Amino acid sequence: MQGHLHPITHLIREANAIFYKMGFTLENGPLIESEHYNFDVLNVPKDHPARDMQDTFFIQGEKGMVLRTHTTSAHLHYLEEQKKKGIPPPYRGVAMGKVFRNEATDMTHEAEFFQIDGFAIGEDISLAQLRGTLEHFFSELMQGKTEIRFRPSFFPFVEPGLEVDMRVTGALAPEKLRDRWIEIMGAGMLHPNVIKNYGLDPEKYRGFAFGGGLDRLAMLRWGIDDIRLIHSADLRFINQF
Repeated sequence: MQGHLHPITHLIREANAIFYKMGFTLENGPLIESEHYNFDVLNVPKDHPARDMQDTFFIQGEKGMVLRTHTTSAHLHYLEEQKKKGIPPPYRGVAMGKVFRNEATDMTHEAEFFQIDGFAIGEDISLAQLRGTLEHFFSELMQGKTEIRFRPSFFPFVEPGLEVDMRVTGALAPEKLRDRWIEIMGAGMLHPNVIKNYGLDPEKYRGFAFGGGLDRLAMLRWGIDDIRLIHSADLRFINQF
């Protein structure tokens, strides 16, 4: 009997193929991270609410260790590997995997879910390149021409920070998504402090970063009404894909 790919596995494979063609490297990082990789290097202050017990799972008996709250933490691991190999910028990387947040479970929220994060660093990186990257990615992933718009927002690791909305058009676009503006992820230009924490000169290099939930993309693409179904391990759900 032929098996079925889980929708998240399907999205990860598709996303990796799309970004690979754009010159991005697939990054890996551990599920259990130090606060240094998860928060400090990303310009998150010591008193930021995200570090509180109500948002982050801390590892009992392992001081300064947490279940990663985002896949952005994989970027520094990738950069460290490039430096060991003597490879200078530009860098382009994308990380996808499971993350953890201490929050209530409902139809649109889970304590563990999947996220995608990407970044680019070089001497001439711009918001225009970020926009073009995301438009191409979503057009390929959602099987329709995609428009992107930015709205001002705040995240500690980018300046300026942006909320990213997308609108997909075309006959192949998912019906619930077609011709509607949907808030899809956060993004922005890397904060100079983050560039510096990555061991690079912020006077010479610039970068962009973006991140969002793969579960949300799966729900939009396939019309899944409850995020808990994605993590249910129910074969009746999996067999639909």
